[in-house]
Parts: sequence; structure tokens; C-alpha cells
Amino acid sequence: MKNKLKILFMGTPDFALGVLKKLYQLDFNLCGVVTAPDKKAGRGKKINESAVKKWVISKDLLMLQPTNLKSQEFNDQLSNLNPDIIVVVAFRMLPKKVWNFPIYGTINLHASLLPDYRGAAPINWAIINGETTTGVTTFFIDEDIDTGKIINYKEIKINDDENVANLHDKLMHAGADLVVDTLVEISNESYTTTDQKLSNSDKKAPKLDKNTTKINWNQDQQSLYNFIRGLSPFPSSWCYLNDHQLSCKIYKVSKTAIPSKHKSGTIIIKEKNIYVSTMDFSLKLEEIQLQNRKRMSAKDIINGKLIKDGDILY
Repeated sequence: MKNKLKILFMGTPDFALGVLKKLYQLDFNLCGVVTAPDKKAGRGKKINESAVKKWVISKDLLMLQPTNLKSQEFNDQLSNLNPDIIVVVAFRMLPKKVWNFPIYGTINLHASLLPDYRGAAPINWAIINGETTTGVTTFFIDEDIDTGKIINYKEIKINDDENVANLHDKLMHAGADLVVDTLVEISNESYTTTDQKLSNSDKKAPKLDKNTTKINWNQDQQSLYNFIRGLSPFPSSWCYLNDHQLSCKIYKVSKTAIPSKHKSGTIIIKEKNIYVSTMDFSLKLEEIQLQNRKRMSAKDIINGKLIKDGDILY
């Protein structure tokens, strides 16, 4: 590289950590790491540190956890670090004063082929929508979310049996390589950019919540199969069992060639297997978590007599 760019890295979850580790292993000039403040989580309200923080603590790297990116304190810290470029992976929206600070700008890695699947959950939505390809994209951050000039991208195949955890890891590793390539090109001033052609028809990737992760069993088998694997294991799809008596999370299903003969959502137990009716063919339930219980196999659910033939999921 012509210039050894001074890099400030910003990221919080495992996806970001995969990229950070790659930059560290390749001896990029990391002047600091910015990650989210600690949060209290769970019933015991234990302090939850980000994946990035836990790793950075073990390394000789400067770490910042600002609560307000617009604060004078953080802007002073940014000025003192004086990075040539900021690399953002799975972080929060930055104020213009921050992303516009470095001489080489601020780049972001996004887990989709932009402009499709702009938003908070691109990996989930690509599987939910039955895509067979997705990818990773590097781009320069601008005023809006995921709309800046594209620098590089790489396509990744989505296998039919892949869940979000598997695809997450594939995209993380591909994304780390893409960030490295992008930084080398920027340092050598050999990169080119492409404007995103944005339209209302672009596929979106909004944040997932309790409403968007609830299973609607009145769909065909393939749509339900995609929905469940696109949310497994995180944040997980869910539904009610028997008139709101219990809720349950569905982690794994498999497709069958068995035509559905019952109302959608009806449980059929046959030969120690659990099937559920859809609008066309039955799905075989493989891994389930009933309310207040641990994640269990269908076999254990049957042995424990926790679900019976004729129960309804909805």
C-alpha cells in the first residue's frame, strides 16, 4: 500500500468482530475501536458487553464507548485520534460531523447487494424472501441510511437448507475480505465508485420485532420454510399453541411431500414425528421451544407429551 491508513473501527456484534479480527491479523493500522455502551440485560439485569468489547479488552487497542456521538467529548476524542478513514460494520447511524471527519471518508460494510435490503436485518430478509443469492457491499457513508456510493461488492450463494446463522458467518468472512480489498484500493487511490440507483421497488430489510417474527400458518410450505430458517436461531420465529395458552418458538423444520388435509397450523403426530399443516404440503417440525422450557427436539417433545395430535399452532 502507498499509505498505511490510520483506521478507526466502529462496530458492536459478532458480524463486526469478524471484520475487526481480520484487520488486526493483517496488521492494519488501527488507531482505535468504537463500540456500543454496555447494557443491562436479562432478568438479573447483568451487564452485557458487546462481542467487540470482549475481544478488544484482550488486545492492546484503544476502545471508546460513547453514549452520544454528537457530544463535544467524543468529537474531541475523534480529533485527537485523527483517523485517515473510519470503517463501520453493524454500528449505529453516525452524525455528519463524524462520518465527514476523516480525509478518506467513512466506509460501511453492509450484508446485502445494495441497493436491495437496505436496513437493519438484511441477512434475515434475504432468506425469508427466498433469495438464492445475496452478498456484501462496501460503500461510502452519506446523509441517509445505506445509500452512499458503492465501492465494492461480492455475491454469495444462499443454499436451500441454510439458516440465518450459517449465512451470517459466510457473509462475515466474505465481508472481512471485501473490507481489506476496499482499504487497499483506497490507500492506493485505485478505487472507483458507483451511484446507487434507488427506487421504491428495492427490497427492504426493516428491523425485526415481535410482530414481524410471528408465524402466519396460512401460507404455502416453501414460504413458511423460508420464514422459519430466515429467523433461526436469531431472533427466532414464534407462534401460539392452542388458543393463546402457550407461545412457542420454531427453530428448525423440514419440507415434506405430504399433502395437507387439515386446517393450516394443525399438528399431526405420526410415527413419532410432528407435522404441521400448511396451505399445500405439511412441514415436519424438528426443533421447538415451548414457553418456559428449553429448546427441544420433536422426539423429546413427543416423549414428554408436551404437544398432542390435533393441537393448533397459530
